[in-house]
Amino acid sequence: MKKEIVLVVDDSATKRYLLVSWLTRAGYTVRQAETGGEALSLLPGSDVDLVVLDVKLPDMSGFDVCEKIKTDPAYGSLPVVHVSAHAVDVVDRTQGLNRGADAYLVEPIEPDELIATAQAVLRYYSARRRAESLAARMVRLAEATLAINTAATLPDLLEAAAAGAIEIFGGPAVVLTEGTDGEGIAAAGSPPAVRAWGLPEETVAVGSVVRNDDAARWDGVPWPEGESVAVAAARLRNDRPPVYVAVPASSQNPGFPVLRQLSQTVAAAVEAQRSYDEEHRIAVTLQRSLLQSRLPDVPGIELAMRYEPAGAQTEVGGDFYELTMLDGRLLVAIGDVAGHSLHAATVMAEVRHAVRAYAVEGHPPGTVLTLVNNFMRAVLPTDSATICLMTLEPATGRVRMASAGHLPPLLHTADGVRFVEPHGPLLGINAPRPDDLEFVLPPDGTLVLYTDGLVERRDADIDVGLAALATAAATVEPSLDAFCRRLMMQLGGAGQQADDIAVVALRRR
Repeated sequence: MKKEIVLVVDDSATKRYLLVSWLTRAGYTVRQAETGGEALSLLPGSDVDLVVLDVKLPDMSGFDVCEKIKTDPAYGSLPVVHVSAHAVDVVDRTQGLNRGADAYLVEPIEPDELIATAQAVLRYYSARRRAESLAARMVRLAEATLAINTAATLPDLLEAAAAGAIEIFGGPAVVLTEGTDGEGIAAAGSPPAVRAWGLPEETVAVGSVVRNDDAARWDGVPWPEGESVAVAAARLRNDRPPVYVAVPASSQNPGFPVLRQLSQTVAAAVEAQRSYDEEHRIAVTLQRSLLQSRLPDVPGIELAMRYEPAGAQTEVGGDFYELTMLDGRLLVAIGDVAGHSLHAATVMAEVRHAVRAYAVEGHPPGTVLTLVNNFMRAVLPTDSATICLMTLEPATGRVRMASAGHLPPLLHTADGVRFVEPHGPLLGINAPRPDDLEFVLPPDGTLVLYTDGLVERRDADIDVGLAALATAAATVEPSLDAFCRRLMMQLGGAGQQADDIAVVALRRR
């Protein structure tokens, strides 16, 4: 255990000798200074634990020295004991205590009185430092908890936890758990880096435990020389793997309260992340099962489709598309039911099936939308949806199109790009519907239909997104798949967008 260090400040060599002798025999390491200025110059960066300070000094009063110590943010918590043979009345003692001293001894001083006073003051300050250290660590723990719980992925979560552990405990750290592939994944080092890491071969009970390990068991990190490692293992459920947090053992408070809390926080966040990932996979699987999985083979027409679920959405959405050959014509539909929920996905499936059913009866696009709208108002009166519906004759390129509040398709031809703008009220509203829009898709012409996730952003006007789409579609790759993939990458946010995206592209050869 480290010896406590006392700085004795007195201009009298005889008195300084006595104070140093008594304190040394009591087991303290003692340093000396003759003046207040010398004492103040010794303190910065030192590990002094207590100052025994004479009131009468040649360069300044001990009261002034004490006040300078107590008002300095670097070592203001350092305890000070005044000793005096001259300033001995009540006014002097009151002034000394009011200006920051922790005790005031009047000469002649008995050795036992000096030692007992030093021990009492150091005992109080030791408890105070422990409390302040714990409070500061709890503040850093709260900051780390926020970073951990706002992480978007498991690697980000582990990295935030390791960075928090380094900030809290002031040394290297390892945060380890089992990844989605069943292998160990850890954020380790200082600064932390995410990498594969072998999982300990042990059984961890539900709850949290802390143990001391040899640093060799965690040798992927440069621990301080001679340091052992405090390892907290936390597990929330028997069917879930544990989380480990390893930090230098010398950095710990008695009882490991902060390390335990950090490991439990990480375990809870990892469990939430795993649950989120599982729900997201289930949601995407459900949503894809409701959508068309295979495109028709249409002579003279090249087709491509891309669908990307929202990057931060566990619930299923209402985006849908349909490409079907009916009586020699290609039926193309793309739409979006309002909302993100299982209900939205259910409405999406009903609308898609209704569109196909009415189209099979041979109705033109506008009539199909009128019938679907009547169906929705009767069966789904509280829901709404947008849709763009068209038929295409492959041999002639003749297109007949109707829209229910959907974003305008983009047409790319040898003359450039332009938006085709059929108009019509969205589904779910009782309003008159205009006539179908008719035009011819020329050879090598490309038509792009999409949902709002491709062009809408919360921080920008929709016209900005449409202009960006027109710019991106000014060039069409020889492969429509490559073209659609590029649109998704340039405009869709590479899987981190806030809404689902569906893109359908067709080109007349």
